[in-house]
Amino acid sequence: MSQSLEHVGVNEPNGGSTKTPLILKVVRFREFAILFALIVVFVATSLKNTSFASTASVQGLLAGPAVIILIAIGETLVIITRNVDLTVGSVLGLSAYLVGDLYVHYPHTPVIIALLFGVVVGSACGVVTGAIVAYARVPSLAVTLGLLYMIRGIDAVIVNAVQINSNNLPGGFINVGANNFLGIPILMWIAIVVVAVVGYFMRNFRAAREMYAIGSNPEAALLAGIPIQRRIFSAFVVSGALAGLAGALWLAEFATVGSTAGTGYELDAVAAAVVGGVAIFGGSGTVLGAALGALFLNTINQALVAAGVSSFWDLAVAGLLLVLAIAFDRYLIVRSERVLRVEGRQRGRH
Repeated sequence: MSQSLEHVGVNEPNGGSTKTPLILKVVRFREFAILFALIVVFVATSLKNTSFASTASVQGLLAGPAVIILIAIGETLVIITRNVDLTVGSVLGLSAYLVGDLYVHYPHTPVIIALLFGVVVGSACGVVTGAIVAYARVPSLAVTLGLLYMIRGIDAVIVNAVQINSNNLPGGFINVGANNFLGIPILMWIAIVVVAVVGYFMRNFRAAREMYAIGSNPEAALLAGIPIQRRIFSAFVVSGALAGLAGALWLAEFATVGSTAGTGYELDAVAAAVVGGVAIFGGSGTVLGAALGALFLNTINQALVAAGVSSFWDLAVAGLLLVLAIAFDRYLIVRSERVLRVEGRQRGRH
Protein backbone atom coordinates (compact mmCIF):
# COMPACT_ATOMS: atom_id res chain seq x y z
CA MET A 1 0.00 0.00 0.00
CA SER A 2 1.68 3.20 -1.09
CA GLN A 3 1.59 6.63 0.37
CA SER A 4 -0.21 7.77 -2.77
CA LEU A 5 -3.34 6.03 -1.50
CA GLU A 6 -3.87 9.05 0.70
CA HIS A 7 -4.73 11.12 -2.35
CA VAL A 8 -7.05 8.67 -4.13
CA GLY A 9 -10.66 9.64 -4.66
CA VAL A 10 -13.59 7.58 -5.89
CA ASN A 11 -16.11 8.88 -8.38
CA GLU A 12 -19.66 9.15 -7.12
CA PRO A 13 -22.18 6.91 -8.91
CA ASN A 14 -23.93 9.97 -10.28
CA GLY A 15 -20.73 11.05 -12.03
CA GLY A 16 -20.39 14.14 -9.84
CA SER A 17 -17.59 15.23 -7.58
CA THR A 18 -15.05 12.83 -6.12
CA LYS A 19 -15.12 11.78 -2.51
CA THR A 20 -12.35 10.19 -0.49
CA PRO A 21 -13.49 6.80 0.86
CA LEU A 22 -13.55 6.29 4.61
CA ILE A 23 -10.95 3.53 4.43
CA LEU A 24 -8.44 5.91 2.83
CA LYS A 25 -9.20 8.59 5.41
CA VAL A 26 -8.27 6.04 8.06
CA VAL A 27 -4.93 5.52 6.31
CA ARG A 28 -4.34 9.27 6.32
CA PHE A 29 -5.20 9.86 9.96
CA ARG A 30 -3.58 6.87 11.68
CA GLU A 31 -1.43 9.20 13.78
CA PHE A 32 -4.52 10.89 15.22
CA ALA A 33 -5.90 7.51 16.29
CA ILE A 34 -2.66 6.70 18.15
CA LEU A 35 -2.63 10.17 19.75
CA PHE A 36 -6.25 9.75 20.86
CA ALA A 37 -5.52 6.34 22.37
CA LEU A 38 -2.48 7.82 24.13
CA ILE A 39 -4.62 10.57 25.69
CA VAL A 40 -7.28 8.06 26.77
CA VAL A 41 -4.70 5.85 28.51
CA PHE A 42 -3.10 8.84 30.22
CA VAL A 43 -6.40 10.30 31.46
CA ALA A 44 -7.79 6.95 32.60
CA THR A 45 -4.62 6.13 34.55
CA SER A 46 -4.47 9.62 36.07
CA LEU A 47 -8.02 9.22 37.38
CA LYS A 48 -7.00 5.98 39.08
CA ASN A 49 -3.64 7.25 40.31
CA THR A 50 -3.34 11.04 40.50
CA SER A 51 0.45 10.91 40.87
CA PHE A 52 0.60 9.62 37.29
CA ALA A 53 -0.18 13.17 36.10
CA SER A 54 2.45 14.83 38.28
CA THR A 55 5.19 16.90 36.65
CA ALA A 56 7.89 14.38 37.53
CA SER A 57 5.81 11.51 36.17
CA VAL A 58 5.06 13.30 32.89
CA GLN A 59 8.74 14.15 32.44
CA GLY A 60 9.54 10.48 32.99
CA LEU A 61 6.94 9.49 30.40
CA LEU A 62 8.63 11.82 27.90
CA ALA A 63 12.24 10.89 28.69
CA GLY A 64 11.65 7.14 28.78
CA PRO A 65 10.78 6.54 25.11
CA ALA A 66 13.19 9.11 23.60
CA VAL A 67 15.86 6.51 22.77
CA ILE A 68 13.26 4.10 21.37
CA ILE A 69 11.85 6.92 19.24
CA LEU A 70 15.24 7.46 17.61
CA ILE A 71 15.76 3.83 16.66
CA ALA A 72 12.08 3.51 15.66
CA ILE A 73 12.56 6.36 13.17
CA GLY A 74 15.44 4.53 11.52
CA GLU A 75 13.47 1.30 11.62
CA THR A 76 10.59 3.08 9.90
CA LEU A 77 12.72 4.01 6.90
CA VAL A 78 13.89 0.42 6.56
CA ILE A 79 10.41 -1.08 6.94
CA ILE A 80 8.99 1.34 4.37
CA THR A 81 11.38 -0.21 1.82
CA ARG A 82 9.95 -3.65 2.71
CA ASN A 83 12.92 -4.68 4.87
CA VAL A 84 13.67 -4.93 8.58
CA ASP A 85 16.70 -3.99 10.70
CA LEU A 86 17.20 -6.20 13.74
CA THR A 87 20.68 -4.87 14.46
CA VAL A 88 19.60 -1.60 16.07
CA GLY A 89 19.65 -2.89 19.65
CA SER A 90 23.16 -4.31 19.27
CA VAL A 91 24.36 -1.17 17.49
CA LEU A 92 22.94 0.91 20.33
CA GLY A 93 24.86 -1.17 22.88
CA LEU A 94 28.11 -1.03 20.92
CA SER A 95 27.82 2.72 20.41
CA ALA A 96 27.01 3.33 24.08
CA TYR A 97 30.11 1.47 25.24
CA LEU A 98 32.47 3.00 22.69
CA VAL A 99 31.28 6.51 23.58
CA GLY A 100 31.87 5.69 27.24
CA ASP A 101 35.30 4.29 26.44
CA LEU A 102 36.05 7.49 24.53
CA TYR A 103 35.48 9.45 27.74
CA VAL A 104 37.65 7.02 29.70
CA HIS A 105 40.62 7.82 27.44
CA TYR A 106 39.70 11.41 26.55
CA PRO A 107 37.70 12.80 29.49
CA HIS A 108 37.55 16.35 28.11
CA THR A 109 35.84 15.39 24.85
CA PRO A 110 33.02 17.90 24.06
CA VAL A 111 29.51 16.47 24.32
CA ILE A 112 28.70 17.19 20.67
CA ILE A 113 31.82 15.26 19.57
CA ALA A 114 30.79 12.30 21.72
CA LEU A 115 27.32 12.30 20.17
CA LEU A 116 28.77 12.53 16.67
CA PHE A 117 31.14 9.68 17.49
CA GLY A 118 28.12 7.56 18.36
CA VAL A 119 26.56 8.48 15.00
CA VAL A 120 29.77 7.46 13.19
CA VAL A 121 29.86 4.09 14.97
CA GLY A 122 26.23 3.43 14.06
CA SER A 123 26.70 4.60 10.48
CA ALA A 124 29.60 2.18 10.02
CA CYS A 125 27.38 -0.69 11.15
CA GLY A 126 24.63 0.55 8.85
CA VAL A 127 27.01 0.63 5.87
CA VAL A 128 27.91 -3.04 6.39
CA THR A 129 24.29 -4.11 6.85
CA GLY A 130 23.01 -2.02 3.97
CA ALA A 131 25.70 -3.23 1.58
CA ILE A 132 24.90 -6.89 2.26
CA VAL A 133 21.14 -6.39 1.95
CA ALA A 134 21.06 -3.95 -0.97
CA TYR A 135 24.00 -5.03 -3.13
CA ALA A 136 24.53 -8.68 -2.19
CA ARG A 137 20.73 -9.03 -2.17
CA VAL A 138 20.55 -11.20 0.92
CA PRO A 139 17.17 -11.07 2.72
CA SER A 140 17.27 -8.43 5.44
CA LEU A 141 15.73 -10.68 8.09
CA ALA A 142 18.56 -13.23 7.75
CA VAL A 143 21.31 -10.59 7.48
CA THR A 144 20.23 -8.43 10.41
CA LEU A 145 19.48 -11.41 12.63
CA GLY A 146 22.99 -12.73 12.05
CA LEU A 147 24.61 -9.31 12.48
CA LEU A 148 22.61 -8.77 15.66
CA TYR A 149 24.54 -11.59 17.30
CA MET A 150 27.83 -10.69 15.61
CA ILE A 151 27.72 -7.08 16.82
CA ARG A 152 26.64 -8.20 20.27
CA GLY A 153 29.59 -10.61 20.33
CA ILE A 154 32.00 -7.89 19.23
CA ASP A 155 30.57 -5.66 21.95
CA ALA A 156 31.13 -8.37 24.58
CA VAL A 157 34.75 -8.82 23.46
CA ILE A 158 35.40 -5.07 23.60
CA VAL A 159 33.70 -4.69 26.96
CA ASN A 160 35.54 -7.73 28.41
CA ALA A 161 33.59 -7.49 31.69
CA VAL A 162 34.68 -3.87 32.21
CA GLN A 163 31.72 -1.68 33.06
CA ILE A 164 31.73 2.08 32.55
CA ASN A 165 30.09 4.04 35.36
CA SER A 166 29.11 7.63 36.05
CA ASN A 167 32.51 8.46 37.53
CA ASN A 168 34.00 7.86 34.07
CA LEU A 169 31.67 10.39 32.45
CA PRO A 170 31.76 14.20 32.64
CA GLY A 171 28.87 16.05 34.27
CA GLY A 172 28.00 17.90 31.08
CA PHE A 173 27.40 14.64 29.24
CA ILE A 174 25.30 13.15 32.03
CA ASN A 175 23.23 16.35 32.15
CA VAL A 176 22.04 15.67 28.60
CA GLY A 177 20.26 12.58 29.89
CA ALA A 178 19.13 14.02 33.22
CA ASN A 179 18.18 17.66 32.66
CA ASN A 180 15.12 19.39 31.22
CA PHE A 181 14.63 22.44 29.02
CA LEU A 182 11.35 24.36 29.32
CA GLY A 183 10.00 21.50 31.41
CA ILE A 184 10.70 18.88 28.72
CA PRO A 185 13.62 16.43 28.99
CA ILE A 186 16.56 17.25 26.72
CA LEU A 187 16.38 13.69 25.42
CA MET A 188 12.87 14.31 24.15
CA TRP A 189 13.91 17.62 22.57
CA ILE A 190 16.55 15.74 20.59
CA ALA A 191 13.98 13.15 19.55
CA ILE A 192 11.56 15.90 18.49
CA VAL A 193 14.22 17.55 16.32
CA VAL A 194 15.06 14.24 14.64
CA VAL A 195 11.35 13.50 14.04
CA ALA A 196 10.90 16.94 12.49
CA VAL A 197 13.97 16.69 10.23
CA VAL A 198 13.36 13.14 9.02
CA GLY A 199 9.61 13.76 8.74
CA TYR A 200 10.23 16.80 6.55
CA PHE A 201 12.56 14.76 4.36
CA MET A 202 10.04 11.94 3.98
CA ARG A 203 7.33 14.37 2.93
CA ASN A 204 9.22 16.63 0.55
CA PHE A 205 12.08 14.82 -1.16
CA ARG A 206 12.05 12.57 -4.18
CA ALA A 207 14.33 10.01 -2.54
CA ALA A 208 11.72 9.50 0.17
CA ARG A 209 8.92 9.05 -2.37
CA GLU A 210 11.08 6.45 -4.09
CA MET A 211 11.43 4.56 -0.80
CA TYR A 212 7.65 4.41 -0.53
CA ALA A 213 7.44 3.22 -4.13
CA ILE A 214 9.98 0.46 -3.48
CA GLY A 215 8.00 -0.80 -0.50
CA SER A 216 4.69 -0.59 -2.33
CA ASN A 217 5.75 -2.42 -5.47
CA PRO A 218 9.43 -3.31 -5.99
CA GLU A 219 8.86 -4.60 -9.52
CA ALA A 220 7.12 -1.40 -10.63
CA ALA A 221 9.82 0.69 -8.93
CA LEU A 222 12.49 -1.18 -10.89
CA LEU A 223 10.65 -0.61 -14.17
CA ALA A 224 10.30 3.09 -13.28
CA GLY A 225 14.08 3.39 -13.07
CA ILE A 226 14.22 3.99 -9.31
CA PRO A 227 17.69 3.23 -7.85
CA ILE A 228 16.39 0.52 -5.53
CA GLN A 229 19.74 -0.65 -4.19
CA ARG A 230 20.89 2.88 -3.38
CA ARG A 231 17.66 3.74 -1.55
CA ILE A 232 17.67 0.56 0.52
CA PHE A 233 21.34 1.06 1.35
CA SER A 234 20.61 4.65 2.46
CA ALA A 235 17.75 3.50 4.69
CA PHE A 236 20.03 1.07 6.54
CA VAL A 237 22.78 3.68 6.93
CA VAL A 238 20.32 6.17 8.44
CA SER A 239 18.92 3.44 10.70
CA GLY A 240 22.45 2.63 11.91
CA ALA A 241 23.31 6.31 12.41
CA LEU A 242 20.21 6.89 14.55
CA ALA A 243 20.90 3.72 16.54
CA GLY A 244 24.42 5.04 17.17
CA LEU A 245 23.05 8.38 18.34
CA ALA A 246 20.55 6.53 20.52
CA GLY A 247 23.41 4.59 22.08
CA ALA A 248 25.23 7.76 23.07
CA LEU A 249 22.03 9.20 24.55
CA TRP A 250 21.31 5.90 26.33
CA LEU A 251 24.68 6.23 28.05
CA ALA A 252 23.88 9.84 29.00
CA GLU A 253 20.53 8.75 30.44
CA PHE A 254 21.72 5.78 32.52
CA ALA A 255 25.34 6.89 33.10
CA THR A 256 26.53 3.29 33.02
CA VAL A 257 27.00 0.66 30.33
CA GLY A 258 28.04 -2.97 30.03
CA SER A 259 27.80 -5.69 27.39
CA THR A 260 24.00 -6.09 27.68
CA ALA A 261 23.03 -2.50 26.83
CA GLY A 262 20.26 -2.30 24.25
CA THR A 263 19.25 -5.96 24.48
CA GLY A 264 15.74 -6.38 23.06
CA TYR A 265 15.51 -2.81 21.79
CA GLU A 266 15.24 -4.00 18.20
CA LEU A 267 11.86 -5.56 18.98
CA ASP A 268 10.75 -2.40 20.78
CA ALA A 269 11.65 -0.37 17.69
CA VAL A 270 9.70 -2.64 15.35
CA ALA A 271 6.72 -2.67 17.71
CA ALA A 272 6.72 1.13 18.03
CA ALA A 273 6.86 1.59 14.26
CA VAL A 274 4.13 -0.92 13.47
CA VAL A 275 1.82 0.17 16.30
CA GLY A 276 2.37 3.73 15.06
CA GLY A 277 0.96 2.86 11.64
CA VAL A 278 4.04 1.80 9.66
CA ALA A 279 2.90 -1.13 7.52
CA ILE A 280 5.09 -4.16 8.17
CA PHE A 281 4.52 -5.07 4.50
CA GLY A 282 6.25 -1.85 3.39
CA GLY A 283 5.25 1.23 1.44
CA SER A 284 3.27 3.07 4.10
CA GLY A 285 3.80 4.91 7.37
CA THR A 286 5.35 8.03 8.86
CA VAL A 287 8.10 8.79 11.35
CA LEU A 288 5.61 10.78 13.42
CA GLY A 289 3.46 7.68 13.71
CA ALA A 290 6.47 5.65 14.83
CA ALA A 291 7.34 8.26 17.46
CA LEU A 292 3.77 8.27 18.76
CA GLY A 293 3.84 4.48 18.78
CA ALA A 294 6.94 4.49 21.01
CA LEU A 295 5.35 7.06 23.31
CA PHE A 296 2.11 5.06 23.41
CA LEU A 297 3.81 1.77 24.32
CA ASN A 298 5.89 3.43 27.04
CA THR A 299 2.79 5.13 28.46
CA ILE A 300 0.93 1.81 28.59
CA ASN A 301 3.85 0.16 30.39
CA GLN A 302 3.99 2.94 32.96
CA ALA A 303 0.20 2.95 33.27
CA LEU A 304 0.25 -0.75 34.16
CA VAL A 305 2.79 -0.05 36.89
CA ALA A 306 0.75 2.91 38.20
CA ALA A 307 -2.39 0.76 38.22
CA GLY A 308 -0.63 -1.92 40.25
CA VAL A 309 -0.62 -4.48 37.43
CA SER A 310 2.28 -6.94 37.30
CA SER A 311 5.13 -5.88 35.03
CA PHE A 312 4.95 -9.33 33.41
CA TRP A 313 1.98 -7.99 31.44
CA ASP A 314 4.12 -5.35 29.69
CA LEU A 315 5.41 -7.68 26.99
CA ALA A 316 2.01 -9.36 26.63
CA VAL A 317 0.29 -6.03 25.98
CA ALA A 318 3.01 -4.88 23.58
CA GLY A 319 2.79 -8.18 21.70
CA LEU A 320 -1.00 -7.97 21.49
CA LEU A 321 -0.86 -4.43 20.13
CA LEU A 322 1.74 -5.50 17.58
CA VAL A 323 -0.42 -8.38 16.33
CA LEU A 324 -3.50 -6.15 16.16
CA ALA A 325 -1.58 -3.46 14.27
CA ILE A 326 -0.30 -5.97 11.70
CA ALA A 327 -3.78 -7.44 11.27
CA PHE A 328 -5.25 -3.95 10.87
CA ASP A 329 -2.62 -3.05 8.26
CA ARG A 330 -3.52 -6.16 6.32
CA TYR A 331 -7.19 -5.22 6.53
CA LEU A 332 -6.41 -1.72 5.22
CA ILE A 333 -4.44 -3.13 2.31
CA VAL A 334 -7.24 -5.49 1.26
CA ARG A 335 -9.90 -2.81 1.59
CA SER A 336 -7.82 -0.18 -0.21
CA GLU A 337 -7.12 -2.50 -3.12
CA ARG A 338 -10.85 -3.18 -3.38
CA VAL A 339 -11.59 0.56 -3.41
CA LEU A 340 -9.03 1.14 -6.13
CA ARG A 341 -10.55 -1.63 -8.25
CA VAL A 342 -14.00 -0.07 -7.88
CA GLU A 343 -12.59 3.31 -8.85
CA GLY A 344 -10.94 1.81 -11.93
CA ARG A 345 -14.18 0.21 -13.10
CA GLN A 346 -16.14 3.45 -12.55
CA ARG A 347 -13.58 5.46 -14.52
CA GLY A 348 -13.80 2.90 -17.30
CA ARG A 349 -17.53 3.51 -17.62
CA HIS A 350 -16.93 7.23 -18.12
